[in-house]
Amino acid sequence: MPQKSSSSPDFQSVLAVRLSRRNALKGLGLSSATMMLGACSIKTSSVVTSASAVSKAQGSLIFTELEHGLDAYLSVSPGYQTQVLVSWGDALFPNTPAFDPEQQTEQRQLKQFGYNNDFIGFVSLPLGSQASDRGLLVVNHEYCSSEMMFPGSPSELALDKQQTDVNIAAHGLSVVEIARQADGQWQLVLNSPYNRRITPHTPMQMTGPAAGSSRLFTRYSTDGVQTRGTYGNCAGGVTPWGTILTGEENVDTFFGGDFSASNEGENYRRFGMVSDFRTSWGLHHERWDMRQNPAEPLHVGWVVEIDPFDPHSVPKKRTALGRYKHEGANVFVNADNSVVAYSGDDQQFEYLYRFISKGRYQPDNRQANLHLLDEGTLYCARFNDDGSMQWLPLVFGHGPLTAENGFHSQADVQLDCRKAADLLGATPMDRPEDVDVNPVTGQVYVMLTNNSNRQTAQVDGPNPRAKNLTGQVLELTPPGGDHCADTFSWELMIVAGKKGQSGSQYHPDITDNGWLACPDNCAFDNLGNLWIATDGAEVLGVADGIWATEVSGPNRALTKRFLRTPEGAELCGPFFTPDSQNLFCSIQHPGGGSSFDNPKTRWPDFRDDLPPRPSVVVVTKQGGGRIGS
Repeated sequence: MPQKSSSSPDFQSVLAVRLSRRNALKGLGLSSATMMLGACSIKTSSVVTSASAVSKAQGSLIFTELEHGLDAYLSVSPGYQTQVLVSWGDALFPNTPAFDPEQQTEQRQLKQFGYNNDFIGFVSLPLGSQASDRGLLVVNHEYCSSEMMFPGSPSELALDKQQTDVNIAAHGLSVVEIARQADGQWQLVLNSPYNRRITPHTPMQMTGPAAGSSRLFTRYSTDGVQTRGTYGNCAGGVTPWGTILTGEENVDTFFGGDFSASNEGENYRRFGMVSDFRTSWGLHHERWDMRQNPAEPLHVGWVVEIDPFDPHSVPKKRTALGRYKHEGANVFVNADNSVVAYSGDDQQFEYLYRFISKGRYQPDNRQANLHLLDEGTLYCARFNDDGSMQWLPLVFGHGPLTAENGFHSQADVQLDCRKAADLLGATPMDRPEDVDVNPVTGQVYVMLTNNSNRQTAQVDGPNPRAKNLTGQVLELTPPGGDHCADTFSWELMIVAGKKGQSGSQYHPDITDNGWLACPDNCAFDNLGNLWIATDGAEVLGVADGIWATEVSGPNRALTKRFLRTPEGAELCGPFFTPDSQNLFCSIQHPGGGSSFDNPKTRWPDFRDDLPPRPSVVVVTKQGGGRIGS
């Protein structure tokens, strides 16, 4: 994996450089309060204490903070309530048999909500409205935990063909219409014409620069355009034209078989492929056996665009956004109507990316917008310790991206994104996961989850700690709000970890319950407050969940715990309705690390005949109102 030079400075040296350039931010139009508290958020504790007097102002996040804990239950701030909206195995269509863990079949699972829900996208109905009481819920199903799914707790490699086919069918996405009832409860609309399961077998198309490349020819795709299915779907995004972007992440784990005779050996090794099987898919289906179908892995690792308003539409794999382990993709319309998409490559020492469309967003021409992600320029990020960063274009024929280095077309650049970014000198990051734009401030926030393998010699500005177990939140500021600019500035907003832990950085008035670990996904309410979901807090003895903070003013970086997951679970995909009065959350792998037969929790059903079930919950304020108020 890429490594930083041994000349990289330590954290305190980086800090001194960062603070010395604080005055430069004045030219970016930031308020004095923002600049002051931004400085406080990265200073050492002996300095930030002096700023505590300005933090007493009451802000917009006045909910009662939830205590840390770790138990079998889902808990939320006092004054709020949670409803389990849909769980693994629940029917998505009329006349679907009730979930029975003892009677699982592929055909049943294809009509039921999938496993390990991750990203959630809510799009209002009707299309183009800002309705907060009716819409389509689109949910990723990232992977399966077979030891939690089947009686007897079989390992992934021990599944028979029937179990394997159930496992495959539980991947992909679910699309389901939901509506809020008069009593405030949400309900699935099972007879909706929009309801749909998208699976690893669903017909799809490759589009953009790599479509039609001979490298994509397989026994299942003789033209390099037609393809099948999506899986490993982690996070995603909702476009301004009402489509869903879903990111294919850890797809290497689904393949096995010796690929040493393949022309793709360098690519596959760089992507994490190994010859040993890690799931049963390739044991029962030659499609996932690289000995028999060596080019199939190149068909995954993309961002897929799905139109939830057209259940007969063919999902498109947008190769212009590059092939890597996409956590997700979030779209922002720039002032000139260029479409900008941000995405992180979720692995240790991987990179941050940005795509800028060639075409322009047309508010009144949805059909034209459906092709905006097919043509444009992809960039990788290089960070400097003085607080600046550059976006480096990944363009065939420019710089090192030439035939001498194995690139013969733009298709090769898209297919070998990681190699291209290596050669351009992108900055290796601490697992860049969710990347999203604050709709109020226009700043970009990057969730960097952790990196236990970073050594002291590899420490740099945005990645300030060796053996980083708890991650950080990075704030990017485009000059003058121009997201197409070649140079941004960056700031460490939060360095996660226990309160008082060496290297952790928060607002000085954070409580004993306000610290967090391993930021993963994020969301913004309609005031621009940042809501952070975590994956890995249990390493510090507390449950994962959601924390919220204001991003400017006297309460910047004053994180407060709002929700706590059941033991073994992570919190994924937080998503607000347009009025910010409903917050959808994925509770993924509850009871993780245990088994079907002896689970740590039986949430959400707490029935002896049911295992724990990954579920989507919706959080509302008792009596109504904005979440966080």
